[in-house]
Parts: sequence; structure tokens; C-alpha cells
Amino acid sequence: MKSKFLIGGAALLSAGAIAWAAKDPVVMTINGEDVPKSEFEYLYHKNSQQQIEAQPLEEYVGMFELYKMKVADAKAAGIDTTAAFRSDMVKYRRDLALPYVADSVYLNSLVDEAYEHSLEELDYYHIMLAKGRTAAEMEAAHQKADSLKALIENGADFETLAKANSVDRTVQANGGHLGFMASGRLPYGFEHAAYSLKPGELDIVESNAGIHLIKVGDSRPAKGSVRAAHIMKRVSPTADAEAQAKAKAQIDSIYSVLMENPADFEKLAQTLSDDQGSARMGGQIGWFVSGMMVPEFSDAAFALPVGGISEPVKSDYGWHIIKKLDEAPVRSRAAIKPELLQRFDDQRDDRYKMVRANRIKNLSKKHKGVRNAAAYEAMKQYVEQNGVDSVFYVTFSQTPDVVFTVEGTPTTTAQFVATLNNAPLPDPYYGAMMLDDKYDSAFDEALIGAEEDWLYANNADYRNLLNEYRDGSLLYEISLQKVWDKAANDTEGLENYFNAHRSEYKFKEPRAKGFLVLAKNDSVADLVKARYAEIDKENALLTMRNEFRNEAVIDRLLASQGINRFVDYLLFDGPEPEVNQKFPVYFILDPRVVAEPEEMIDVKGAVTSDYQQELEQEWAKDLRRRYPVKRNDKELKKVK
Repeated sequence: MKSKFLIGGAALLSAGAIAWAAKDPVVMTINGEDVPKSEFEYLYHKNSQQQIEAQPLEEYVGMFELYKMKVADAKAAGIDTTAAFRSDMVKYRRDLALPYVADSVYLNSLVDEAYEHSLEELDYYHIMLAKGRTAAEMEAAHQKADSLKALIENGADFETLAKANSVDRTVQANGGHLGFMASGRLPYGFEHAAYSLKPGELDIVESNAGIHLIKVGDSRPAKGSVRAAHIMKRVSPTADAEAQAKAKAQIDSIYSVLMENPADFEKLAQTLSDDQGSARMGGQIGWFVSGMMVPEFSDAAFALPVGGISEPVKSDYGWHIIKKLDEAPVRSRAAIKPELLQRFDDQRDDRYKMVRANRIKNLSKKHKGVRNAAAYEAMKQYVEQNGVDSVFYVTFSQTPDVVFTVEGTPTTTAQFVATLNNAPLPDPYYGAMMLDDKYDSAFDEALIGAEEDWLYANNADYRNLLNEYRDGSLLYEISLQKVWDKAANDTEGLENYFNAHRSEYKFKEPRAKGFLVLAKNDSVADLVKARYAEIDKENALLTMRNEFRNEAVIDRLLASQGINRFVDYLLFDGPEPEVNQKFPVYFILDPRVVAEPEEMIDVKGAVTSDYQQELEQEWAKDLRRRYPVKRNDKELKKVK
């Protein structure tokens, strides 16, 4: 659904907008567009705060009028209708609205929950079942999970059932026992269920990966995080006795050498560790929390004092000598909050949909959001049987049924289907999941759009910031066209301006001019001099640089004494310079010392700046002629 409010001047079609206009008198009208008092005061006060001394109101009024005329000129040029401008404004409008749209109470409740979980680590047990790709397979997976749960609750061995049924690839090694894990390591739904269980209790959780039967063992206070390094000798747990013995002998030998001089840890890791990734960094593996490393490694690392080195530790990956480099306690709520809020905005996190559902609930009440379940179910039933295919798009892209309304504005099935961009998803199960997600997103977008309209009509801060950004963007783009880029690229105009004002440009001191050349040898130097005598001097620099790219360094020269050691020696009687060994021969083509600028390029920066000012003044005269201004002096006098 397209919003009723279009950035760039369309009217708000709401009672709130009319009420706002009644309370906000017009201080001036420029080119037929009214400027409300609140907007003028906002910008006037903001400008005053940026000045050392407050600007008189009458002086600011003149500046403001010119500012709005330039904005009007940008609109006349169609800048506000370009796809790039509209896309930028939609994004800014959304970003500006997000703090107002967010339910801070709900978000803080999720942050509180995550922080409370971060204070405690749980010992996890896990059996994972494949979900299947049809509704029947999904139901069968849930029934199997229920059966396994009942068996375990009646005394069956968890490890035996895990090895026989779990599709988790690590189950044969760990028997479904994941060990202690810090919070944040597992999907939110999995973790949320686990922290609500008592030791020994079981629960069934569904995630994108599968159906999970989880059990929680003991709990313990969170250990925080640790930074470590290791030296590793890799050996598979299924390797034969000879290979096992060889790895053990190697790690024991390294440990003996290390104990004689512990300072050699980094060097030994670089040369002897089988973990090539960490070996390049002296064995360093960075920061980790419980659950990120295999339990044997993790427990040994946390048990060490900072700077301590462990005896060889055995894991399923081989043997490790671990050095603890640093440690940190559990982070505070304030420290983890920004990271958590970022996670909530990530579609891969379960809480993304929770936050969206909460927002939909709140905004639906405010903006009369109503879903048409019957119209949506017609699409959903088709997808559950056939997936999202070409027939789906043909069938529903012409359907006028309304799938939802927001503030009385309907979105039809055809409009919703158009947002899917004809993307196919033939799998019925995943197609239905995608359709649900897109439907929620479309409804959410419509509600947020309605809230943005409401904010513009009712929240002066939001409205003023949005208008300021819009007008500032238009002003920037039109100024590029009319002044900045025009002056920079108008070579003929710059030449004409320089010739007309030549007497105004002076050098404070004489300057050396020509082309400074650093050449590889005398032969190259002779070739450069001969070529310079042949070519057009206007394009000489580019031509010679291309032809002598790897043989000489050539630069246009305009330098006063003391700027360049070669120039000082050649033209200002300075000391002989130390040469560049790669380019030892140096000289100046067409050398001379000038007391004043000879051509525009000698003072191009100053000329460009002055030419821009002239273009600005001419533009201002033209604006005042083309865009009429009508002041409301009565209201302007009320501005504080």
C-alpha cells in the first residue's frame, strides 16, 4: 500500500493535518507554498544556536526566503521526482520514525530477559529431528518427539535414544549432551524454553533447523569470557593406537620445551601447531564464552589464571596446550543492550518476528489495521498444495479481494502479490512460510507508513526534521547544478572570468613555473626534452605522462621558494638536493620565474571560488525575479 503522504509537497488527507494547520499560522508564502510558523521558528532558533551572536530576525528572514526559493527551484527542476531522491527520502523518513514506532517497554523486557539469562549457564541435552517438507511429515516429527519425551520421562536412557534418533551430526560423539553453554549461543526459542525448565525437565521446541527435544541438567553462574591461545597436535578420536601415541608424544615433547622457557609459546605455536589458522597469530584464538569450544578445552582455559599455561589437554580434535591471555566478567546490561537491539532487528533472530508482531498489535489498534483472513487463506491454501509457482502469480495477480486495510485504505490480493516480484518457491512448506512472512511484512509496512503520516501531522519535531532534511537535500542538488559543478566544469566561463578580473589576482612572492621532470637516466631526459619540443603545450603534461609512465615523473610546476628542493636549487640558488635513486636526473622544462599569474590555471582555485560567488549572486537575482514572496508580518513579529 502506498502511503497517503508523499515527500515533497503532497497534502496530508487527515483531520489531524487540518487541525495542525489551524494551530500553526503561516508566516510567509513562497511561490504559492505556505511556510508554517513552527518550521520557520525551528530553523531560526537552530541557526541562532550556531552563531556566536544571535542573527537579527529581519536579516534571517531574507536568508530564509532565498533558501526556500532555491528549494522551489530544485522542485521546478524535477529533482524531487527522481528515483534516487525519493528512495533516499523514504529511507530517511523510515529511519527518523523508528524511535517513535518502537515499543521501548517491550524491547526493554526482551533486553532484561537476555541479561538475566546471561548471568547463568545451563547444561544442555538435545535430540534433533528433521521437520520434513510437508504438513504430514511435520506432524509425524512432532509425534515422534512426543513419543521420545514420554519414553525418557518414563526412565529410558537419553543418550541411547539420542544416538538412535537425533540428526545432529555431533550426537555419536556426545550422546546428545552439549555441555554448559552461555546464553546467546542457541536460537532464541530454544534458549527461552531451556531457561524456563527445571533440572531434568524436558520440552519440545521447533526452530528453522528442526524439531528439538531438550533437557536441562545443572546450572551455574556465568563465567564471562576468556581470551586464549593454543598449540595443537591434531589426531582423530578414531585413529589407531600408533597415531594416538605419536600425537601424545609430540605434545608432551612440546610441553617439556615450553616449560623450560614459557616465553617461547608464540614462537612454538607458529612453528609446531597443527591449527594453521591460529598458528599464524602465535596460537591466538580470540575471545570465547562457554559453549563456543569443546567442553574439555573450555573448562581447562577458564580454570587457568591469566598468563597460565595448561598441561596437554585431550579433546575430540587432538591434544592442546592452552595459554590464558585475558579474561572478562559477564557484561553489564548497559553494555549488551546496543548489541541486543541490533539482534532484534536481524531477520535471522526469532525475536525479530516477535518485535514485528508486537508492533503490528499496537499500530493496528491506532490505525484501524484489519486483516481479511478469508482472502489471505485462499492464497495460503494454494501455496500449501502447489508452492509459489507461475500459476500462483497468474491466478492471484488479478484478484481484487482485499487482504488488509489500514486507516480505511485497502490493499488487494493483486497489490500484495506484486510485492513478491514473481519470485518462485516451488516447495509448498517453505513457500507457505515465505508467504506468511511477506504478508506480515506488508501489513507491518502499511502500519508504519500510517504512523509516519500521523507523526508528520502531529509531531513537530519529526515534521521539522523531515522537512529540513528534504529541503537540505534539494538545496544541495540544485546548488551543484547551478553553482558548484557549473563553476568547476565551465572551463570557458573560468577563462572569461579570469581575463575580466586579471588585475585582481596577484602573487605575494615570485613563483617558479614550468614542468619539473625526474628521469631514470640522461637518455630518458633527452627523449623527454625532444618530445616536449614537438607536442601541443596545452596537453603536454598528459601526453608526456602517458608516454614516459615508468621512465620519468613529470609534474606541472608553480611553486614559491622553499616549497620544492629541486626548484630551489635550479631557479632560486638553493643548496644541491639529495637525488631520488630511482630517478636521479632532474630538470625543468620551459623554466621561468613569474611575478604574477600568466593564465587562469595559475590561480584556478581562487578563480573558481570567485566565479562561484558570481554565479550565486546571479542565481539569487533570478530567483527573486521568478519566485514571489508574500510575508505575514503580523505573525513574523510573534517569532521569539
